[in-house]
Amino acid sequence: MSWHPQYRSSKFRHVYGKAASKDKCYDCVPITRSVHDNHFCAVNPSFIAVVTECAGGGAFLVIPIKQTGKLDPHYPKVCGHEGNVLDIKWNPFNDFVIASCSEDATVKIWDIPNQLLKRNITTPKKELLGHARRVGLIEWHPTADNILFSSGYDYKIMIWNLDVKDAVISKPVKILDVHKDVVLSMSFNTDGSLLATACRDRKIRVIDPRAGTVLQEASYKSHRANKVLFLGNMKKLFSTGTSWWNNRQIALWDQNDLSVPLLEEDLDGSSGLLFPIYDSDTHMLYVVGKGDGNIRYYEISPEKPYLNYLMEYRSHLPQKGIGMMPKRGLDVAACEIFRFYKLIPTKSLIEPISMIVPRRSESYQEDIYPLTAAAQPALTAQQWLNGIDKGPLLVSLKPGSGAVSSLPQFLDSELFTKATDLSQQEGGGGRTLLEDKQKPREIKEDRKRLKAEVVLPEFEQMCLSNGFDIFECPPPKTENELLHMYFRQQEEIRRLRALVNQRDVQIKQLELELRNLSVDTGSY
Repeated sequence: MSWHPQYRSSKFRHVYGKAASKDKCYDCVPITRSVHDNHFCAVNPSFIAVVTECAGGGAFLVIPIKQTGKLDPHYPKVCGHEGNVLDIKWNPFNDFVIASCSEDATVKIWDIPNQLLKRNITTPKKELLGHARRVGLIEWHPTADNILFSSGYDYKIMIWNLDVKDAVISKPVKILDVHKDVVLSMSFNTDGSLLATACRDRKIRVIDPRAGTVLQEASYKSHRANKVLFLGNMKKLFSTGTSWWNNRQIALWDQNDLSVPLLEEDLDGSSGLLFPIYDSDTHMLYVVGKGDGNIRYYEISPEKPYLNYLMEYRSHLPQKGIGMMPKRGLDVAACEIFRFYKLIPTKSLIEPISMIVPRRSESYQEDIYPLTAAAQPALTAQQWLNGIDKGPLLVSLKPGSGAVSSLPQFLDSELFTKATDLSQQEGGGGRTLLEDKQKPREIKEDRKRLKAEVVLPEFEQMCLSNGFDIFECPPPKTENELLHMYFRQQEEIRRLRALVNQRDVQIKQLELELRNLSVDTGSY
């Protein structure tokens, strides 16, 4: 019988939760009194959005992330819905676009100005009309631009393509009609090719969203799932729910076999919902209890026991909802690996909670910050609808590495669509690393050089950059197009440098072998 140590060796074993000081919290925020089981909060590095109370309809607040302290009671709202707002989600590729859904059976897309709001926003950028009953859930696609999923109390999941000019869209590109009751939770795998759902009929389903077919269905009786989550590339699902005895319960599943869970564990006898949140970079899983102040966290491993309990953050203040900061908004200097925004309606307070790895060194800790998903899409909406899958673009969180801003500050969406159409000629389906931004002087020099190459057609050699022929397409006409071309050239330069270094090593090895041979022959 093999001996197993009581403690695992893990760099996240001593992670602890640290609540922000009072002056770093958001006070006097009128948090919604809705009993709907959602997060009610959405966060990005620029704004925090929270569902609020509003007379005569539904509304939510959008507060600049740095505007902490007491909120003005007359602070403007985003209030275009006729019913209560049930869910809000920021576009992962644009910090200034947010989607909301409501009891009025509509989904609305809003443009948020890049400054402090001075008046209420009542006119949405787009309105999606398709559901017959109230819409309870919305999710943006993780890698494709402008693809939105919505789930309503008409038991349907609708897929919307927002890459159209119409302000009102009444026809979704796809309707998934495979559920017999209300969908309680939706989750994508890493490249967005699969969708997992938890339904009120207590079944977990894995769906191919483009084909509209159910690939796997769990009908395990002793676990009634409320929330389900894909665990990144682990090929596993995690669900929270209740047992036969109404204890709060967690379960781990193999995504290819949902007949029996790999692991099942009762937590406690509380009645509040459990929100699961997974960090695919650190393989840490957080379980947030609604109605209590606890955040449990675990580390996921590919082998048994799969789920390794680390610690629990405790607080006497109960949370109604929770928001999560994307990785690019974390404070890497403080070794912060995750940040929650806890909604405390009893005190009208939003309290940030930082999950910190204790380290003595103040330098950048590369081992706890692997490459993470960037704020740029890997695919256009049409490419994904045509059946192409691609993992997220990756960036480093190291200060000064660049490429961590969202779309409006980096690439114009239309130009990015053209650029990604070109990049699709490569046929790559993996996760791609974004390069640093180019300096203005280098941009001008590259523009001059490219123009010089185009006006000299007598040179017929092919100028390839990562498999892309710059003469097959017209030269870049804007700075954004030039930036995109530059990044691809930088990728090719990096690849060639690695090749040159490899050959240098081989040359040195051969020289040593020749020297040894000459020494051997001289001795004879």
